[in-house]
Amino acid sequence: MTTTDWITDIALVLVVFRQLREGRLDLKTFLIPLGIVAFVAHSYLDSVPTAGNDLVLIGALTAVGAALGIAGGVYTRIRPSGGHLLIKAGAVSATLWVLGMGARMGFQLWVEHGGADHVARFSLAHHITSDQAWVAAFVLMALTEVVTRVATIFIRSRLVAHEGQPAATVKTAPALDRTA
Repeated sequence: MTTTDWITDIALVLVVFRQLREGRLDLKTFLIPLGIVAFVAHSYLDSVPTAGNDLVLIGALTAVGAALGIAGGVYTRIRPSGGHLLIKAGAVSATLWVLGMGARMGFQLWVEHGGADHVARFSLAHHITSDQAWVAAFVLMALTEVVTRVATIFIRSRLVAHEGQPAATVKTAPALDRTA
């Protein structure tokens, strides 16, 4: 692993550890993780191979990323306080985040330190055509995990903000307002 690999992996893990302490939900909550994965995708995602079972591998790991991201977003506490929303990653959310990020980092370390032959045999047996398929699968897994987690938190924050408004300030659509 290069220094850049270590820095980006650790930065993504620290994003959630930062949220273990309750803090204000703001634009940084969304932009920092999205910026990191955009950098990773730009740096590592040259192409998405489609031969053999490459798309099956990519689709499977992308689905795992989506499941981890949605679950992580659901298990992140969001509450109103003083006109702002506060966010705190719970133990489940942090565990899922570290599990996803750690699995990718662990796989990369394993491949670099003796696992490459096992991956090559697995790839051959399952018609995965190149190492770029593995790179694309893990990058898209990370990207999907981050995007779905951030999207889930965003949607939940809008729901919490809407629930916290007094009834008089909630606007209704004109067609549904029976008093007009």
